[in-house]
Amino acid sequence: MVHHDGIQADWLGYATLRLETPAPDAALAGENDGSSTVVYCDPGRYGVLSGEWPPEGAGGEADHHPRGPAVEPRDGDLVCVTHDHHYDPAAIRRVANEDATVVVFEGVNTHRIDRDAERPVDLPHEVRRVDDEADIAVGEVVVRTTAAFNHADGPHVDASGDPIHPEGFGCGFHLTLPSPVRPDGVRVLWPGDTDVLEGHAELDVSLFCPPIGGAFTMDRHAAAELAAAMEPELVLPVHYNTFEALTTDSRAFAADVAEAGVPVVLSETWASRVS
Repeated sequence: MVHHDGIQADWLGYATLRLETPAPDAALAGENDGSSTVVYCDPGRYGVLSGEWPPEGAGGEADHHPRGPAVEPRDGDLVCVTHDHHYDPAAIRRVANEDATVVVFEGVNTHRIDRDAERPVDLPHEVRRVDDEADIAVGEVVVRTTAAFNHADGPHVDASGDPIHPEGFGCGFHLTLPSPVRPDGVRVLWPGDTDVLEGHAELDVSLFCPPIGGAFTMDRHAAAELAAAMEPELVLPVHYNTFEALTTDSRAFAADVAEAGVPVVLSETWASRVS
């Protein structure tokens, strides 16, 4: 688990990011009224949260990826979903509390998903659909979205030469969470499944959570270069080592980011508070 400016951040595997504000130790210290806000980004898939990771034959680097039990915390006040590949209704049901709001990119289309997936409208929660230029408030969290796609002339294309994540297929999330120690809040960026895009480096970000697995997104080299240009206060990588195609050297990534003078941390062990 990672503490940053009064919040707690945990990578739970694949693209699953859990954010809690205030961090439990801050709440215990009486820095708020004892209540907290919990946010999940892209929960689930590939056995993450169901105790089945790593799936048989997945490959990847099990020593450098969270491995947890089956959990149903149902503590999430806000769940954010970037695109089809990370839409997992069963995982949303595991993490969302009964009053949760689920913010789903407008392009998520269950007819296009090659697995059983109930429609967002059928989830037992308030569902808000967003494009890649949204700016909304959900409780005390400000939710902004960013473009997320692979360049048509880049390396992340399918066998037909089309981008794996074409423009308009998904989004990233720029979240401003309230903090007991920071009046202007903590700004967290999960850019989604994307290459480095124009404008990324100019975003105002406190905690940057880039994908570093490559294959379908920016790789560790591009993510490290972006972190150096962006200059966030802390970098916490996600979306790597879940299966063979996402295998990468997270220690080398951390070394490159640190060499650029940007603080970086890895979260590769299970968060014991999540149950």
